Amino acid sequence: MNLRLWIGGGRSIFFGPGRAELLNAIDRHGSLRKAAHELNMSYRGAWGKIKRTEEALGFKLVEKTASNKEGYRLTDAGRELKENYDRWVREVQNDAIEKARTIFSLGAIRIEGKSSKKTSGK
Repeated sequence: MNLRLWIGGGRSIFFGPGRAELLNAIDRHGSLRKAAHELNMSYRGAWGKIKRTEEALGFKLVEKTASNKEGYRLTDAGRELKENYDRWVREVQNDAIEKARTIFSLGAIRIEGKSSKKTSGK
């Protein structure tokens, strides 16, 4: 099972799976440019997503590193948001799997984390 969850207000979505993956990539690479490249995004597009989310939330998600001209790292608040979002998705997904088992007759279908596979029903 694969759920995609977003956080928003009114007509605006300001955090979801794409923003979470962008923060993960920034965390891995220490660079917004490398993160954007990995995700096949323009630097400008990635920066715009970060800025719109920061404006909606009222706090910084990333900050420049002192040692690297292009370097970025997650702020404590950015890391906490990402970790809380990941936890929320996992918990909602687990609840959804249990509800699916209860509501649907899925004896021959195995429901798990991010993918659903048919099994032989053994």
